[in-house]
Amino acid sequence: MNLAKHWAAILDDYVIGVAWSPDGSILAAASAAGPITLFDAASGTVRHELAGHADGTNALAWAPDSSRLLASGGQDGKVRFWRSAEGEQTAEASLGSAWVEHLAWRVGGDTPLLFAAAGKKLAAIDPAGAIVHAFPDAPKTISALSASANARVASGQKTGTSCLAAAYFGGVAVWEAKSFSSLREFGYGNALPAVTWSPDGRWLVAGTQDNAVHLWAPAEDEELHMSGYETKLRELSFSPDSKWLATGGGRDACVWDCSGAGPANREPTPLPHEGRVCAVAFQNHRSVVASGAATGEFRLWAPTHRNPLLGEAKLPSPPTQFAWSSDDRLLAVGTEKGTVFVFRVDS
Repeated sequence: MNLAKHWAAILDDYVIGVAWSPDGSILAAASAAGPITLFDAASGTVRHELAGHADGTNALAWAPDSSRLLASGGQDGKVRFWRSAEGEQTAEASLGSAWVEHLAWRVGGDTPLLFAAAGKKLAAIDPAGAIVHAFPDAPKTISALSASANARVASGQKTGTSCLAAAYFGGVAVWEAKSFSSLREFGYGNALPAVTWSPDGRWLVAGTQDNAVHLWAPAEDEELHMSGYETKLRELSFSPDSKWLATGGGRDACVWDCSGAGPANREPTPLPHEGRVCAVAFQNHRSVVASGAATGEFRLWAPTHRNPLLGEAKLPSPPTQFAWSSDDRLLAVGTEKGTVFVFRVDS
């Protein structure tokens, strides 16, 4: 696999988020200082500079079926919507004084709807900035969101439903994404800094503060706990076929086999690094995963191969986020010192 730098750009602060538009034509990148830059994917030229959030931007999310609508959340307690073609703000919603740290668009449904979390508050917001639904306050600050189009949350359920999972200290609440009704709550006796659904909706997975990854298979009434990590676990990514789960939490990126009975009693595949792993991301269509470490190196892997390392590069500072373009040909990497790199990946 050929890995080559396509272009690079420098922001004014730590790169808090990178996100590709659904058609892959635009890369949005936000700095911790607040501004958001829209780059042309092919050339790296700046299309628009958005004001973002003056006190700092925390999250970015493109509407899943639109390369024209971008949402952002900030330390000012606001959610803003931006039209990418003109580089203009189109709407705004306020969630109070707490930082808006997590965004997730509803997957499925006739109209776009954004879920946003700020402190204990969770709201569903339409692109016009109207709060369509305010959920009951969470018991503790919401630490992660994950939306699914086909999650299976009931015992014996064969097909899924569109839903949202919200993690906090003490567990995960699951809500139906159209009616906003409460579906399930899964308890856990510690903080959960990360949460994600597998693409097939079978697994709900959380990274934990006590150095573990915790898995629920709600439709099968199964609960698994994989411990022994070096640090708390924030990095989670599923392969597109839902078979492989990549995690950080130490000097190795670990890849677990989630097929069949799941990862219990199975050894993970270690993908070694020289420093603590701080980002992992599977491609959208293949079981190739990117992992990066605090020492600045990042690597591409095919975990199922006998010799899994496919390519590597050294960055001047640790990566903060990875984002694959929709066709998997471009990989965007944000870094702690404010540089955004875009690499071209060819088979």
